[in-house]
Amino acid sequence: MAIIAFLSANAPWGWIIAGLVFLALELLAPGVFLVWLGVAGIATGLIVFVQPMDWPWQWLLFAVLSLASIFAWLRWSRSRSGESDRPYLNRRAERYIGHEAVLDQPISGGFGRLPLGDTIWRISGPDLPAGRRVRVIGYDGAVLQVEPI
Repeated sequence: MAIIAFLSANAPWGWIIAGLVFLALELLAPGVFLVWLGVAGIATGLIVFVQPMDWPWQWLLFAVLSLASIFAWLRWSRSRSGESDRPYLNRRAERYIGHEAVLDQPISGGFGRLPLGDTIWRISGPDLPAGRRVRVIGYDGAVLQVEPI
C-alpha cells in the first residue's frame, strides 16, 4: 500500500519519468513509435501537475494523447512531399529504361551482358550479334530486358 500511496502522491513525476523512459527506449529500438508515447507521458505529467486527477483519468489522458500524437505524426509524414533529387537511388534497373547502348558481347540463348554506367548488367532479349544497338525496355529483378533498335 505504501507504493500505491507514493505513486499517487507523486503521479506527475511518475508520468514524466515514464515519458523519459519511452524516449530512452526509442534510442535502443528506433522506429519512431516510442517517441510519441514518451511525448504523451511527459505531457500527461505536466497536465497532472496543473490539474490533479485520479489514476483512471490519467491513464485515459495518456491514451488519448498517445493516439493523438501518433495520428498527427502519421498525417504529417504522409502529407510531406515524397519528391527526391535522386528518385532512382534504390531502383537502379528502373533508371536504365529507355537507355540505348551497343552490345559488346552477343546475346545468345536469350541472355547476355551489357555494361551500363559502372555495372555490367545481365540482359535478356532476342539473340543478337555483338555491335548491335539495343534499347532497354524493362527489367525483371536484376536482369534488363532489351530490344534491337
